[in-house]
Amino acid sequence: MAHQRFLVNLTRSPKEDPDRVTVAFVMANAALGLDKEAVVLLSTEGVWAGVPKEYQRVHEDQFAPLGDLIEGFLDGGGEIWACTPCVEKRGLSDSLDSRIKRVGAVSAIAWVSEEGVSFSF
Repeated sequence: MAHQRFLVNLTRSPKEDPDRVTVAFVMANAALGLDKEAVVLLSTEGVWAGVPKEYQRVHEDQFAPLGDLIEGFLDGGGEIWACTPCVEKRGLSDSLDSRIKRVGAVSAIAWVSEEGVSFSF
């Protein structure tokens, strides 16, 4: 069975690991390019990747700027979800990009369990 859903679980922040965050969004965009449903789940420190002032400053060599990757992903039909308790723990409720959906563990597991595959960064 071919997987139709692609979940990228991002646990690192742009500040601590800009390379890993960038590659996570490269992979998510690649999934869209293969006509897959794609979601990037921001969890633990990864929720910082949902804060515009954080992601707009990242541009790793050999890659498009992180802000462009995120915009392209959203414009291409991808979704970004953030772990609600992770966001609240870090006091980022008012800083998160408004296009990001807050979810709990059940939502992510239910979504990927239907013909999905998950990658973690």
